[in-house]
Amino acid sequence: MCLLLLSGASIASTAAYQFCTINGCSQEVAFSSYSTYAKTTYPIVLAQGLAGSHNTNSNQYFYGIAKDLAANGARVYETEVVGMNSSEQRGEQLLAQVQQVLAISGAQKVNLIAHSQGGLDSRYVASIIPTKIASITSVGSPHKGTPIADLISKASTLPIIGSVLTPVISNAIDSFFSLMDMTEGLHYDQQSLASLSSLSSAGAAAFNVRHPQGIPLTACGEGSYTANGIRLYSWSGTGIMTNLVDPSDILFAATSLLISGESDGIVPRCSSHFGQVIRDNYNLNHDDEVNATYGLVSWFTDPVTIYRTQANRLKLAGL
Repeated sequence: MCLLLLSGASIASTAAYQFCTINGCSQEVAFSSYSTYAKTTYPIVLAQGLAGSHNTNSNQYFYGIAKDLAANGARVYETEVVGMNSSEQRGEQLLAQVQQVLAISGAQKVNLIAHSQGGLDSRYVASIIPTKIASITSVGSPHKGTPIADLISKASTLPIIGSVLTPVISNAIDSFFSLMDMTEGLHYDQQSLASLSSLSSAGAAAFNVRHPQGIPLTACGEGSYTANGIRLYSWSGTGIMTNLVDPSDILFAATSLLISGESDGIVPRCSSHFGQVIRDNYNLNHDDEVNATYGLVSWFTDPVTIYRTQANRLKLAGL
């Protein structure tokens, strides 16, 4: 028994992950790792989606995911960009943080794993520095837009009501997120209308013209698996009410009614397709895809396991 304990101790390594913002990266408390299952060649950079919450120990955007990946051997950096703005503006902030990660880690490339609008941000980064990106994995990203953004955009153009309410509501949203920024010592330029434009069908189509890599040529097919030497993957869910005690499920039950066909409550199933589609019908809603609401997800589908499996896929691909 003593020999077994000593043997186990000898193969343990120190693991940690880092949170990054526009102000830099900070390392979380180190812990022991006994696995190399997710030990990719290049660091994993997690990129948040629209309205991403500020990272704290108790409330992470990718709840429990960074720690699990690090515990299984990966070098992980969880980034944070402005919650509300265009994919280009968010992409510029993600680009700066990727460059920080490259400098900190000494790595030649990174693997981007991105949720929601973060998938578009990551595509922007890959267009700017393709030789520094090993792969992009998009999770529930609206590569062809979402009808919810289209409906809100149409409502904002209604006579009188739209012209009056749109600036009031958008300013309230921007002010709320700016206040959150201030509590964290951050100063982001919140622009909810710019996000809305980026996530509309028209905005996504224009973005795809500028950054076409990995976008399917058919309505619901796959895109190219590789572009500019970068491996491209995607996965998403079609679950809505996945956990009876998760209050956010009520929101997704309502928003799903605005989308024709299957969706995760925000992003249509086919709009999530990008590069190699690993799977597009997990029993997960949009928040479940990042293990949000403190991990209140389906008992039968664990998003943390899906991320770990994807990291292993990257590892086996030499990435």
